[in-house]
Amino acid sequence: MAQRVPFIVAELGADVDPFVLHVYAALAEKERKLISDRTKRALDAAKARGVKLGGDRGNLAEVRAKGMAASAETRAARAEQWAGDVAPMIRELQAGGMSLRQVASELTARGVLTPRGCEWTAAAVKRPVERAA
Repeated sequence: MAQRVPFIVAELGADVDPFVLHVYAALAEKERKLISDRTKRALDAAKARGVKLGGDRGNLAEVRAKGMAASAETRAARAEQWAGDVAPMIRELQAGGMSLRQVASELTARGVLTPRGCEWTAAAVKRPVERAA
């Protein structure tokens, strides 16, 4: 604005008065200052309570291990659910005398994708049957 470069504020439209722009800019600056002050006070209060702020709190390995365990548990539960859904279809095709490779081709032809959205392979057909067993 100081260099007289025209710009448009989407919320205000193209025909907004420069005075209104100055008011909005001043309000935005005030809000940033208030947020900064609140954040600084909250961090100071946390420090006063003895909270260690930022970076490594000495438990990084423990936090990482918990996160990995939780992720593995979630993935395993999803795999169990998915295997339970697709295994009966695979068993039905195998009961008709199809090999793993033929089952893979049939599932792909039917538009059934693997959990990762890929086409089927013999190994991918084998896994849910073993998991659901």
